[in-house]
Amino acid sequence: MDDFALRKRFSYGTVMVDLDTHRIIDLIPSRDTDDVREWLKKFSNIEVVSRDGAQIYAHAVQKAHPEVVQVSDRFHLIKGLSEAVDKYIIRTFPAKLEIPAVTVQSPEIKQLLNINNRSKRVRFAHEQKEAGMTVYEIAVILHCTPKTVDKYLNIDPDTVVDRTIAKEKQHQLALQQKQKDVDEARELAKNGIPIEHIAKMLHHTYRTIQRYLDPGYSVVNGHYNVRIPNKLAPFEEKVIMLRGQGMTYPKIHEIISKEGYNGSVASLRMLCKKNNYEG
Repeated sequence: MDDFALRKRFSYGTVMVDLDTHRIIDLIPSRDTDDVREWLKKFSNIEVVSRDGAQIYAHAVQKAHPEVVQVSDRFHLIKGLSEAVDKYIIRTFPAKLEIPAVTVQSPEIKQLLNINNRSKRVRFAHEQKEAGMTVYEIAVILHCTPKTVDKYLNIDPDTVVDRTIAKEKQHQLALQQKQKDVDEARELAKNGIPIEHIAKMLHHTYRTIQRYLDPGYSVVNGHYNVRIPNKLAPFEEKVIMLRGQGMTYPKIHEIISKEGYNGSVASLRMLCKKNNYEG
């Protein structure tokens, strides 16, 4: 027997099912103890009742047929077993398990996993595909999705430019454009055009044109591609070394904190990710 909702949170009924045939015997528009007991009294041949953990049904069966064997239904039996296993695992095992690294990546593999080395990844995908490897197998090696591998296979390996090279090209184009604006602004100023007019003509602010006209101004940014020193900088080599030995981030954080590091564990993960190094 089990209950079901006639109107959820307001009214419920009880379904009676034959354990042998698994067919519904009857539906009672109530799950009250007295109503269920009255229904059970009509059947003196009942020997076993399967139910959930509700005391309503337990009392109804006990009052109607004290000699009947009451058992838990399959769902609640498995649910109870699962909860018992969960409690045992929580009591027995720690919340976190450290799994040491058992493999060491070669320099070639590290370069291949570096997403900035797009040309190497594309060429590798083509070579392995020709060797008979599937898209999914290539994706596992490159730590990417099969969709990404499909994109690689649709690209001519000889036309791919690595991200670092593409970034540098974009930087050089930006410098050329800025130098062109600077030269044009200075030429207009020589011709006696006011700064506010030059700003409108070149679509820049008044302050920007003033900088362009400064003889000491340079389009080259001294901060380009220069890392800003941070609190993790003195410990970077040690973090990568310890990570390569299979040590967890929290353990590495504990070690370098004793040496003066006062940053977060997340910074360690970010460092390894930026360097495409996961140990």
